[in-house]
Amino acid sequence: MKLYYTLTALVLCVFMNAQDKQPYQLYTKNGKKVTYKKLLKASAKADVVLFGEHHNDALIHWLQLELTKDLAEDNELVLGAEMIEADNQTQLNQYLKGEIDQKAFDTVARLWNNHKTDYKPLVDFAKEKQVSFIATNIPRRYASMVFKKGFPVLDTLPDNEKAWIAPLPIAYDATLPGYVKMLEMMGGHGGDNLPKAQAVKDATMAYFIAQNLKPNTVFIHYNGTYHSDNFEGINWYLKRNKPEVKIITIAAVSQKDISKLEEEYLQTADFILVVDEDMTKTY
Repeated sequence: MKLYYTLTALVLCVFMNAQDKQPYQLYTKNGKKVTYKKLLKASAKADVVLFGEHHNDALIHWLQLELTKDLAEDNELVLGAEMIEADNQTQLNQYLKGEIDQKAFDTVARLWNNHKTDYKPLVDFAKEKQVSFIATNIPRRYASMVFKKGFPVLDTLPDNEKAWIAPLPIAYDATLPGYVKMLEMMGGHGGDNLPKAQAVKDATMAYFIAQNLKPNTVFIHYNGTYHSDNFEGINWYLKRNKPEVKIITIAAVSQKDISKLEEEYLQTADFILVVDEDMTKTY
């Protein structure tokens, strides 16, 4: 009878484990499953962590905050994000110092519609811990100008506005697979200026990250995964200007089955975060 109960308990345990659900799985670039602990350890050794996201994925935003909190326990940090533009750095600093409240920050800065649910927790963590938070992205109006008229239009800007952009001229490699793929996906609509508008964002984010690197400090940057996938985008510009910088990239992908990394996502980043496609979206 004792053996019967032991076997029954074992069968139930196996059955229950088979029913376990997990919303995400981390992989190496080669498709090997890896733990969060390994991600944390690798990130702590980096100069820059480029955390690629899907902007509307609740789980990814949660994991960004958790990684940030855990890194902060034993490391000095600087945070930065695509979602706040460089010309709003003054307003961001005022919020971090408590000089303005959230309502005023919403009024004076061009915050994304999902700021309160997805990015405010990160900004508030920086505020609480007195950590610098860098607004890294080019003001969107300038990216729009590049889309319409190309890089030369940036030369017409006054010097004080050029300070919110990576130094001119903007380096650009039209053969980078990410920019080529962008043109292919759009069927040629937008012409050559479409990937150039993306490149000026990548270059500007890389520039402000580089300007705010500090010795023995990890810079965590939150950006759309397409800005750092395949070690291109921000990563390419950072390495071009600072070859010695140690970068860890995290790519976000969505799959129906998270138990195995789909082949198309291999080599996308140092760590690939696979999220169940049914995960809650914030918009």
